[in-house]
Amino acid sequence: MDLTIDIVLMVFGAVLMLTGIIGCIVPFLPGPPLCYVALLLAHFTSSIQFSTNFLLLWAVIVIVISLIDYLIPIWGAKNFGGTKAGMWGSAIGLVLGIILLPPIGVIVGPVVGAFIGELAVHGSDVGTAIKSAMGALIGFVLSTGLKLTVSFVMTFYFVKEIIVSFAG
Repeated sequence: MDLTIDIVLMVFGAVLMLTGIIGCIVPFLPGPPLCYVALLLAHFTSSIQFSTNFLLLWAVIVIVISLIDYLIPIWGAKNFGGTKAGMWGSAIGLVLGIILLPPIGVIVGPVVGAFIGELAVHGSDVGTAIKSAMGALIGFVLSTGLKLTVSFVMTFYFVKEIIVSFAG
C-alpha cells in the first residue's frame, strides 16, 4: 500500500480518536465507537496489523459499553433509593432530554426525570426524589468514566502501533 494512503489513514484515525475521547464527555458523539473505527483505520494500513481476536474483542467491548451507557443512569436512580417510578422517570427523561434538549438533555433528562417520577408517585417525599436524581447523575458520571477508560485504552494501542510502525 502507498505510504501516502497509510499517512492519510493514520491522520484520519488520530482525528477520530481525539473526537472519540471528546465524545465520551459530549453527548451525541459516540466516543468508544469512534475510537474503534480509528483502530480499524490503523489496521487497514500496510504497517499496522491487529489480530482478528483483538479487533473482535474490542468490537464486543465497544458494543457493551455503548449499551451500558444508556442503562447506568437508570441503574443509579434505582440503587440510590429510587423506586420503579424513579427508574421509569429516568428512562423517560433520557428520551425526552434527547428529543427536547440536545445535547445537554442526555445529562439533564434522566436526572430531572428521576426526580419528577419519584415526586409523582411519592408526593411530598422530596428526599427520595433527590436521592433518585443524584443516583441518575452518579450513574451518568460512572458511565462517562467507563467510556473514557475504554477510549483511552484504545488510544494507547493506536498510538503504540503508530510509534512501532514508524520506528521499525
